[in-house]
Amino acid sequence: MKKVGLIMGSDSDLPVVKKAAAVLSELGITYEAHVYSAHRTPAEARDWTLAARDNGFGVIIAFAGMAAHLAGAIAANTTLPVIGVPCKSAALDGMDALLSTVMMPSGIPVATVAIDGGKNAALLAAEILAVSDDELAAALDARRSAEAEAVLVKDAGISERLL
Repeated sequence: MKKVGLIMGSDSDLPVVKKAAAVLSELGITYEAHVYSAHRTPAEARDWTLAARDNGFGVIIAFAGMAAHLAGAIAANTTLPVIGVPCKSAALDGMDALLSTVMMPSGIPVATVAIDGGKNAALLAAEILAVSDDELAAALDARRSAEAEAVLVKDAGISERLL
């Protein structure tokens, strides 16, 4: 199975990255995490990205706040799927990162999830990998079924909680 790269622009993004890492681990997907800034270490980010396919990666998730150029900088250097996760910052509560991540120019796509959406980014990465991995697809189906069952259990008990 291909690996997932977890690239964060700053270690302040680590709490969101941990949510993605937990989902990937639960699904048995190998990942690597690195801190590369689109602005402070552009050469290192580029070098890692250029080698990602040869190093066994199938999807890259980029986490960044504020100007959030990391996902776009990575996507500019690979045709691997790139998922951007805008992270909250103190100034604009993550809206700046969301807009920076989602507004990519035509020809350089970045899939974008919600602000601080590390869990969904990991699930989307897993779904991308599952296109060619039936075992992973089955694990995702089982996860969805379990989540649906949990909702139905709550539904069954809701009337009692209202009384």
